[in-house]
Amino acid sequence: MQTANHTQSLHEASTATDERREWIRVDDHLLMEFRLANEAPDAPQPGTPPLTDDMIAAAVGKPTADLLAKSGDALADSPLLPWIMKVDWLMEVLLRGMAHIKPDSISIARVTEVNISGGGISFISPRSFKEADLLSLKMILPPFTPVHTTAKVIRTSPLSGTPGHLIATQYVDLTPDDHEHIIRHIIQTQAERLRARRQNNA
Repeated sequence: MQTANHTQSLHEASTATDERREWIRVDDHLLMEFRLANEAPDAPQPGTPPLTDDMIAAAVGKPTADLLAKSGDALADSPLLPWIMKVDWLMEVLLRGMAHIKPDSISIARVTEVNISGGGISFISPRSFKEADLLSLKMILPPFTPVHTTAKVIRTSPLSGTPGHLIATQYVDLTPDDHEHIIRHIIQTQAERLRARRQNNA
């Protein structure tokens, strides 16, 4: 009987921990693509502004910047860094050229302001969606972990004083591996920010 009670207590404690992990959240900026799930991947996005040189530079440079932030001096002193920077530069030149020749010819992830948890993600969108819309989401967790999922819109509201909409969603088919990637990213981001605050206050 005691063994059964102990097992039940462990199960309840584990469930409580999983629920806490599910709902911890963090504000962030992630590379993201999003569209209605029934739209073609290469279809133009209504209401989405055309790519600018600054958007392309931010999208290309973010993974390298995230990698540098996480690896610190190890990568900064590495002979690989100049090659990584050269690849970034070449990619940026190519994308800028394609965007200038035919703006609708390329679709790349954009740096997007988000609030992310293990249960869903809210983000700033130039395009409005309706409640219960299903969205195809692609995001890249730093430094370069791609996550593909479908999310249901649970709330949408226009931003105050600036163009755009705040879209709140809930994942509907997140894989266990991607769920773990998101949770790990949130915990690491919180820990890094706490460490930075402590160093600044020291």
